[in-house]
This record gives sequence, structure tokens and C-alpha cells, in this order.
Amino acid sequence: MVTYLLVPPLPAPQDLRAADADRESVVEQLRSHAAAGRLDADELEDRVGRALAARRLGELASLLADLPDAERRRPAPSPRPKPSRHRNACSAGKDPRAFVPIALLLVAIWALTGAGYFWPIWPLLWFAFAGFAHLARFGGVAPLGRARGRRVV
Repeated sequence: MVTYLLVPPLPAPQDLRAADADRESVVEQLRSHAAAGRLDADELEDRVGRALAARRLGELASLLADLPDAERRRPAPSPRPKPSRHRNACSAGKDPRAFVPIALLLVAIWALTGAGYFWPIWPLLWFAFAGFAHLARFGGVAPLGRARGRRVV
């Protein structure tokens, strides 16, 4: 004897019950459409009220049916610019020449505070290592004009 199990058919996606996260997502989308000028304040208020009261996903979908899809409106990502050999070297981490004033400042602090154990050696060694790593990676030091943010002509 063969026994068949009767499995109820799965409900259509629009008949599934909506979660709070679904309702909040639709409200955010409606607000972004209103910010873009597609909905006026009264229509936004009406749709937000219906979105928060919706029980099924189909009800939520009907609120966005006459609005453009966010995925289709998203602009294509722009191509990344090709990295130059020397990047803008305004910050201390980009230009090894920033090592000198920092070293002088640390030694001055050491001298003014009693000149005991020479503790500036540790940050100076770290900055020296970072400077050599910069030289190894970029193959040299950026021209002086570039280091100050100006073009070299």
C-alpha cells in the first residue's frame, strides 16, 4: 500500500506576511523618493501610514510599484584612478622628510625633561622604519613642491 503525503502549496511571495524590517525598508525607500521629489508630503504621509499598517509583502510592493527601482537608479561605479608613483605627501606617513622635525621635537622634549634615559629612540626607530618602507615602496622621495601640495613645473 502506498501512502501519499499531502503538502500544502507554498504561498506566493506577495501573500507572505511582512516583517517589521520589511515595513521599515519600504518606509526608508519612500522617504528617499520623497527627498528626490517624486512624492509630495501628503502622498508620503499616506504611503508611510499604509506601509506601517501592511500585513502582506504584496501590500508593501504596491506602495513602490509606480516608483523607479533603487537598483536601476544606482549609478555605475566610476573607475578607480591609476595610482601615481608619488602620492600626495602632505601627511607625515607619506613623506619620509617629516621625520626630521618630529625627531627634533622629540629630542627637545627629552632634553627639557631632564635628559635621562634616551626614550626618543623608540619612536625615532619606528619613524625611520616607516621612512625606509616608504622609500622601498615608492622608489624615492617626492619632489619638494609635491610634498607641500604644489605642482612642480
